Parts: sequence; structure tokens; C-alpha cells
Amino acid sequence: MTLEDIKAAVDAGQTVHWANTGDIVHKDRLGQYLITYQPNGSCIGLTDRSGHRLNGKEAEFFIARSEDGAENPGSQSRPDGQGRGVAPGGAGAFPLGRQL
Repeated sequence: MTLEDIKAAVDAGQTVHWANTGDIVHKDRLGQYLITYQPNGSCIGLTDRSGHRLNGKEAEFFIARSEDGAENPGSQSRPDGQGRGVAPGGAGAFPLGRQL
């Protein structure tokens, strides 16, 4: 996904992940696009300081499948089956409204 695709999907209310279902892209109340690792709350910017280069490869970003997210939030996977791993203990991603 391109930077513009990611921002448009987040703005449209879709859940965008980076490399695995634990990392979720969201927009904060200041209008900044961030990537948060759900299990521990660690957060980085979606882009570098210039705002033009992603903090990750375009191919690593994907939109969660809605039918999986409603019933089993930890079951989403990247379309190509790749990822950076899972959280210790097998913790899955939670929709942004259900943060711990």
C-alpha cells in the first residue's frame, strides 16, 4: 500500500496493519498517523520526520479482513502469508476501540 492508500483507508475507518496484526495504523487527535503495537502500546510515526517516507515497506501494510476482525481479532494475516512474528503468548490485535 502506498502512503496515500494507507491514509485513505484509515480515514475511511478501515483497520490497517503493518507486517502483522499486532501493529495497527491509526490517526491521533492531532491528525498524526501512527503505528501502535497493540500488546504493549509502543508507538512510532507512520512516516519519517519529512512525512514522505514510510517507516516500513509498502508491501508490509495491509487492510484487515472485516469478516475475521468481528469474530476473531487475532486471526488476520498478511495476504502473502508473511509477517514479523506474533506477540509473546499469542496475543492478537484488538480494534482501536478496545485497547487495553
